[in-house]
Amino acid sequence: MDENILLDKIAAKDENAFQVFVEKYHKLVLNVCNNILNNQDDAMDVSQEVFIKIYESIEKFRGDSKITTWLYRISVNKSLNYLRSKKKQKWFSSLDVIFGNDKNYHPEDSGLKPGENMELEENKKALYFALSKLPEKQNVALTLSNFEDLSYKEISEVMEISITEVGVLINRGKKNLKKTIVNYYKNN
Repeated sequence: MDENILLDKIAAKDENAFQVFVEKYHKLVLNVCNNILNNQDDAMDVSQEVFIKIYESIEKFRGDSKITTWLYRISVNKSLNYLRSKKKQKWFSSLDVIFGNDKNYHPEDSGLKPGENMELEENKKALYFALSKLPEKQNVALTLSNFEDLSYKEISEVMEISITEVGVLINRGKKNLKKTIVNYYKNN
């Protein structure tokens, strides 16, 4: 079904069209929320809020940007609002993506030599620590760039900032991440 027709039907409160829309974009929204919240259960809750927001405000979508850009923006904003409201520690990246953690992973099957698993765990701990120290905007820009594979232009649209500012945020974020990890190892 053509996306514009689908959006028009959703604006007319066609629940079947909305179900098609949710099925089409649920994975995208859930991934963005999970990358920011770093918690699957919270990401599921927030992704539901995102789709409720979409359903209630679909007529506000003017078509100036792609629908995915609008979805990213709402997903990021809802996730950040969730973190603020719960006053949780700010984790803005799913490290499971980096390390391939899943329920079927068994360290004994990984081919790691004794001690390497401990080193991997220490590296993960350092990275978690460093990510928690990044400023919010740097974290969001890095997440959208590295985990969602968005271009600088797409990130600028999602975050409603200039492309130049996206580049600055990503570069500063990488530098801050590196500096924090180095300090972590110096102090531990």
